[in-house]
Amino acid sequence: MYALRSTKDEFLYIGMSEDPQKRLKHHNLGMTQSTKNRRPFELIFTEQVKDREKAREREKYYKSGCGRELIKEKIRNMKLA
Repeated sequence: MYALRSTKDEFLYIGMSEDPQKRLKHHNLGMTQSTKNRRPFELIFTEQVKDREKAREREKYYKSGCGRELIKEKIRNMKLA
């Protein structure tokens, strides 16, 4: 599970991948239709889970309102540190 933030407009993108760094490159190269107009992105959060099923559950949670707020809070805490 990973979260990207657009440096262009602060858009938050949440997805899952076995290789978040590789996915970041795909997003930044415009290879992902849903994000190509919001480039560039930075990887701001990753979470490793034991299997694909658990990853889907976590991705769904982070895409919910509560999950997005949790990621935004983590971002704010990183900026303060």
